Amino acid sequence: MSLDTLQAALAATFGEKIERAVRDRGEVTITVDAADYAAVALALRDDPTLRFEQLVDLCGVDYSSWKDEPHEGPRFCVVSHLLSLTHNRRLRLKVWCPDDDLPMVATLTDVWSAANWFEREAFDLYGIVFDGHVDLRRIL
Repeated sequence: MSLDTLQAALAATFGEKIERAVRDRGEVTITVDAADYAAVALALRDDPTLRFEQLVDLCGVDYSSWKDEPHEGPRFCVVSHLLSLTHNRRLRLKVWCPDDDLPMVATLTDVWSAANWFEREAFDLYGIVFDGHVDLRRIL
């Protein structure tokens, strides 16, 4: 499936829920609002035209000194790398934490169990809270 087809399927499925879509280096990155994050992730996994069955990676990003320049906007972001084995394609899902003082987004552990460790790591390194995570604690 081409990137054009993937972007069309994403637009048809999510419409205005996609705040930004970028194609770079042969991959698509979509950014969604924190309020839509868990629902979009579930649809990415379950929608037959998308079928992103595997969470490959999830990480926190601190943009406070991105490229050693001042950053306008939220400080913390969560980036998930997804793989569709069914359609042999990848997708990057980004969500900004709306509050810099208490960075928080929904957990994805109910969608992909692999998110458990990755979310704990982002919590430990950046203090990002994953609302609904059943075992959110520091990694010792």
